[in-house]
Amino acid sequence: MIDGALARRIRLVGLDVDGVLTDGGLYIGRVGDHAVELKRFSIQDGLGLHLLHMAGVLVVLVSGRESEATAIRAHELRVDELIQDDRARKLPAFEGVLQRRAVRWDECAFVGDDLPDLPLLRRVALPIAVANAVADVRSAAQVVTRATGGQGAVREVAEALLRARGEWDACLERYLHERGDVAQPSARSR
Repeated sequence: MIDGALARRIRLVGLDVDGVLTDGGLYIGRVGDHAVELKRFSIQDGLGLHLLHMAGVLVVLVSGRESEATAIRAHELRVDELIQDDRARKLPAFEGVLQRRAVRWDECAFVGDDLPDLPLLRRVALPIAVANAVADVRSAAQVVTRATGGQGAVREVAEALLRARGEWDACLERYLHERGDVAQPSARSR
């Protein structure tokens, strides 16, 4: 799926939010006098991002709209940066992140699903589309996930990248050790 040499070069993974970390749907309503917006995020995607962090990969969320739900999830996931631009000018905002972080375009992957993601997908070393991306985005991608946005596509990307880098097993074991969930060898396995 992902070339090992390219995977090892990736230092930063950028992600669109709506349609990549979510299924693209919005739940909008009122509670009393307050407007509310809810989004559904996949727990598996969140764990994938945690594993990328363990491998030292920077994670940046890039959304073309302002959303408190996105800000809350970004905080929970401890992403390195969150960009929310309600005019969907993702390219200049992402360039700013690269300058601040001293990361080159050829050290970046980006995962997108819709037309506002095309400028980034055309610049990064590893352009990735989720399975339900629009045709132009799928055409611009080097990799298309099997999973759709909000349904484990980001987890699929994280695992594929870490496996291609040869870091999956070490990250998995470190994660399990941190949780205290490493089983002692049974009598049968000794």
